[in-house]
Amino acid sequence: MKNEPMTGYSLADKVFRQLEEEILNGALKAGEQLTEVRISQRLGVSRTPVREAIHRLEQDGLVRLIPNKGATVVGVSEQDLRDIYDIRMQLEGLASKWAAQRVTEEECRDLQDLLELQEFYTSKGDFEQLRNLDSRFHEMIYQLSGSRTLRQTLSSLHHLVQRYRKMSFATAGRSQKVLGEHQKIVDAIRSHDPEAAEKATFEHIENSATNMLRNLGLTGSDQ
Repeated sequence: MKNEPMTGYSLADKVFRQLEEEILNGALKAGEQLTEVRISQRLGVSRTPVREAIHRLEQDGLVRLIPNKGATVVGVSEQDLRDIYDIRMQLEGLASKWAAQRVTEEECRDLQDLLELQEFYTSKGDFEQLRNLDSRFHEMIYQLSGSRTLRQTLSSLHHLVQRYRKMSFATAGRSQKVLGEHQKIVDAIRSHDPEAAEKATFEHIENSATNMLRNLGLTGSDQ
């Protein structure tokens, strides 16, 4: 990291993303202390970008700054994840509903092309590509909603859970189910059926939440 020519801001941004991923994937566990000196030595940067990154993590609720003690990892709890998915369900359902009301034939073809790529990589078992395509699919629907505010809010929520999606897609049969759920959403949007689009989105997000929580050992349900 220290060999890359970066501005102070971009370096702090990179440190932030590195620490964020370590917190979200469990490498840095809840209750663990973050020491500026250790992090700067480990990442090969000065303490200034580390300090800025830690403050950004505090703003996102991933660490807690305690006077005279420094930063402690908070992480993401089961309730956090449930709340994120519940909010996503409502807002993403709204995005699909609005998309169905305003989508064009060309935009429908773009959505379908994306699903064909998803089908191809599903057959290959390429989970990295599937995660990328999943993000593109949801971002496209956010954009088709026509609401900049809704798009920005949903993109933020989607970002909070995307680090966990590696294990989600790797679950036996889940990628095929996701493909079918996405197709159902696209069919409803293409038919300009707002209620059906919203319902299909609700079902997709609910299934994703159930699968995610089960993989994290936070629920006993099986779907």
